[in-house]
Amino acid sequence: MGIIERDGQMINQRGSIQGRKNLTAFFLCLMGVLINFIFVKVVEVTGAPIYLDTVGTILVSVFGGYLPGIFVGFLTNIVKCIFDPSSLYYGILNILIALAANFFAKHGWFKKPHKIIMAVICFSAIGGGLGTLIPWFLDGVGFDTAPLGEKLYNTGLFGIAASQLAANLIIDFIDKAVSLFIVLLISWLVPDKIKKMFGFYSWKQNPLSDEEVTVVHKSKSRVVSLQTKILLVLTVALFLIAIASTAISSILYRNELLGDYTRTAEGIASLAATVIDADAVDDYIAQGESAPGYTDVQRRLYNIRESTSDIEYIYVYKIEDDGCHVVFDLDTDELEGAAAGDIIPFDESFSPYISTLLSGGEIDPIISNDTYGYLLTVYTPVRDSHGNCVCYAAADISMERIISNERNFLVEMISLFLSIYVLILAVAWHLVEYHIIFPVNSMSLKARAFAYNSEEARENSVEGIKTLDIHTGDEIEHLYHAIVKTSDDSMRYVTDIQQKTETISKMQKALIIVLADMVESRDKNTGDHIRKTAAYTEIILSKMRSKGYYEEELSDEFIYNVVSSAPLHDIGKIQVPDSILNKPGRLTDEEFEKMKSHTTAGSDIIAQVISEVPDSVYLNEAKALAEFHHEKWDGSGYPHGISGEEIPLSARVMAVADVFDALVSRRSYKEPFSYEKAISIICEGSGKHFDPKVVDAFLSAEEEIRSVAERFDHMN
Repeated sequence: MGIIERDGQMINQRGSIQGRKNLTAFFLCLMGVLINFIFVKVVEVTGAPIYLDTVGTILVSVFGGYLPGIFVGFLTNIVKCIFDPSSLYYGILNILIALAANFFAKHGWFKKPHKIIMAVICFSAIGGGLGTLIPWFLDGVGFDTAPLGEKLYNTGLFGIAASQLAANLIIDFIDKAVSLFIVLLISWLVPDKIKKMFGFYSWKQNPLSDEEVTVVHKSKSRVVSLQTKILLVLTVALFLIAIASTAISSILYRNELLGDYTRTAEGIASLAATVIDADAVDDYIAQGESAPGYTDVQRRLYNIRESTSDIEYIYVYKIEDDGCHVVFDLDTDELEGAAAGDIIPFDESFSPYISTLLSGGEIDPIISNDTYGYLLTVYTPVRDSHGNCVCYAAADISMERIISNERNFLVEMISLFLSIYVLILAVAWHLVEYHIIFPVNSMSLKARAFAYNSEEARENSVEGIKTLDIHTGDEIEHLYHAIVKTSDDSMRYVTDIQQKTETISKMQKALIIVLADMVESRDKNTGDHIRKTAAYTEIILSKMRSKGYYEEELSDEFIYNVVSSAPLHDIGKIQVPDSILNKPGRLTDEEFEKMKSHTTAGSDIIAQVISEVPDSVYLNEAKALAEFHHEKWDGSGYPHGISGEEIPLSARVMAVADVFDALVSRRSYKEPFSYEKAISIICEGSGKHFDPKVVDAFLSAEEEIRSVAERFDHMN
């Protein structure tokens, strides 16, 4: 089977699993909506003073996550508004409860009694606290807790608003306590294995562990995270769309509302004009209710006004130069109408229209805010049998009613927008998290954890990236495959480089040994001196580190460089004549001075190499070893007579190794000292010839030192 076929099979398999998960989530949402309505019906049948309309919402949020919970809360209110339109306004509350329930479940609130009480308080603050604002801002939406609110108000301890708020909070606290108890009971009865089936995820990769998810969520960006940027853009876009659509809708609604009310007022005014006997208007003004037919017309005008609740006032005026002469003026519950024949001065708002009214002309509807309040007024001419305008029938509609309708419309728009906005934002958050954030941060985590220190570590790191199996089907997946390929290629390249580096390192060590051997071969007294001193040096350095001596200097790299360059400590002997180097007897002072020059000669030789290969760190140690390994702790050594820690640490270690090997080795001019005698001499030199800490480490490693010496003795 080809790679493409295998990949296709894996994608199909993942799609099938994801499809089953989505189907499970769909049924979970349906179950949540059904549970909500079942408990609503139970409340209706029992007459309980609570709601229980969020049991399914909380349950689904706990089992499935915030997104299914939000859908359940939103769908529940959409279905409920078929029977109760005001339910639509409460959709945002159920969505907020779904988000809160998921937050509490994730953070373990439902496992601790005091946190459960806090959760109930939060739920009731949303349902009872925020829920109180809706009836305050919407006409026609009543308080479910009106009886309790009235009782609290009657105590005299609370005002109307405080009584309504307190009643809502009390009832909602009881409701949410019962709802949460039902949810926790169901959660306790359902096995964990079943609950895990309802978890709603949209992984586009192999799922991360809980620990990895936590790390991803805690990942900090230098400025703003990608997820925040995307959601910020979406929020701004939705906000601007909401403002534009709300403004346009409000303007259109206001115009349509004004048009409807104007047509209503015009219809009422026209109808009122038809019931008036225009030829008897002057009699009506002069005689009032005593005029024939006056009371009958008045009764019919009352009937006309009562035919609709929109009309505030109906009256009939004859317009004269001195003001409005009352023909009819109907009483209202709040205001007694003027008597027939009374003269009412013109309101300022009507000043531009007086000349038209005096001439019997028609005027457009007027919106005024004068003596009788903020009104929409329509004047309809009443004409006599000759077609002359003798008076005007007028109908007023309160603009407060229009403003109230506009406010209701705006609150409805905001409530609906918030519900849809949170729903869209939740879906966007979910998609961004699983399609972008988790894949990108997963790659970032694996890349940061990539280890190069060994072949096994590199292979495990590459395998860790491959196991992500990101399949977003977009540019992120392309990036993922590019990273996998780059990592794979880099691993092979690093392995190849490391193998070549190891080869070069071996060649380097071999060349050092060969070079040192060439120098040592001229000295017939030294034998395996360079190999033994290198071994002693490594043992002493390791023991010093285990004892905690010179911790800042004794790194792995330092020890490696010192041991690697140790064979070069006597390279300067290449400039010492054979006659001096191999002289069997005691050297003269002049010969000894020439012998001592091998330290500076070795330093100069290595310095020339460093000038050609400046980045070879180990050569710096080689130079220090060559130049300073005959210096003494008390300053009596050569070539510079420096003392204490002025002497490089590598040279202080080599001083002990070099002297010890010289003591226990056979020379043409002496027999080897016993190990005990040699160690005794080293001890005596502590603090004089040698660094006391180096000597202490040397003595602590006596068995290892002896083992190396004996091994080389057996080889010879």
